[in-house]
Amino acid sequence: MCGDAADASLLCAPCMNALPPLPPACPVCALPSPGAAVCGRCLRQPPRVAATLAPCVYAFPLDRLVQAFKYGRRLALAVPLGDALAAMALRAPPSLPRPDALVPMPLARARQRQRGFNQAVEIARVVSRRTRIPLLHALARPLDRPAQASLAWHERRANVRGAFAAVAPATGRHVAIVDDVMTTGATIDAAAAALLAAGAARVDAWVVARALPPGGA
Repeated sequence: MCGDAADASLLCAPCMNALPPLPPACPVCALPSPGAAVCGRCLRQPPRVAATLAPCVYAFPLDRLVQAFKYGRRLALAVPLGDALAAMALRAPPSLPRPDALVPMPLARARQRQRGFNQAVEIARVVSRRTRIPLLHALARPLDRPAQASLAWHERRANVRGAFAAVAPATGRHVAIVDDVMTTGATIDAAAAALLAAGAARVDAWVVARALPPGGA
């Protein structure tokens, strides 16, 4: 980003340190919460994911990196993005149990053909290498619906309801869904519903960045 030499890395250490960290957040939904306590929303209506791991806020300059990765086909950016997520996973407290497998968030077939790759798979591969947690391609997205980014926040939950199907055994396993950005959480909640229906014992969300709702948390 700064244009300075970075040796063998894609981003130099100062630029990695410039990625906007997530402030103290609810351990369930990763929205900012005083003292990192479980927020009132999650207490009133717990989501299907048991915990969310997110090292960064979806803000400048991280948002530019994610956009260059997804839409500019800068696949090498999966490495620093995956490194940021893996670093947080490796320093997670013992109270956050280690998942048995990482499940990349799937794309609909038409969208993957158009893009040429799945950004969640590329990030998950990096995280898997760093943490030595195996990948499990346990989800498919057979229904091709409008992209979540094209919809208003209040429309997103209905758009992904029933959009996922489990395609690999997850019975009794603790899995973590890996994705680039969590915005409303609707997509991950729908994916978690499919995994739990297929017998998963626990589903977490591991994302590079958490978007904050308009006007703040």
